[in-house]
Amino acid sequence: QLVESGGGLVQAGGSLRLSCAASGRTFSNYAMGWFRQAPGKEREFVACISTYGAGTDYATSVKGRFTISRDNAKNTVYLQMNSLKAEDTAVYYCGARFGPSIYKLPSTYGYWGQGTQVTVSS
Repeated sequence: QLVESGGGLVQAGGSLRLSCAASGRTFSNYAMGWFRQAPGKEREFVACISTYGAGTDYATSVKGRFTISRDNAKNTVYLQMNSLKAEDTAVYYCGARFGPSIYKLPSTYGYWGQGTQVTVSS
């Protein structure tokens, strides 16, 4: 089970930190990813991290503003979002895929949280 938290309403230029708490499986066996979906759009890749955090990747649109990290002792993955823009407004989902490799495709992730809304006002 994956449970996201930390979303909310923030002004453009502000920051939010999303958390995704995992339970039920050995968290360190899973690469993790953050994705987002705006109304009327497909779910898109935001960031991903390998099982022990050695590898990360980011969408071009968030590179330099967002940072993904994980704490395997707490079974939690984070997404620090800085310099937020109106176009970052979306429901943010965390996903888990078994194995160490990082992937950008949502279809490669087998487990998903329920999502948390992020709204950036301009």
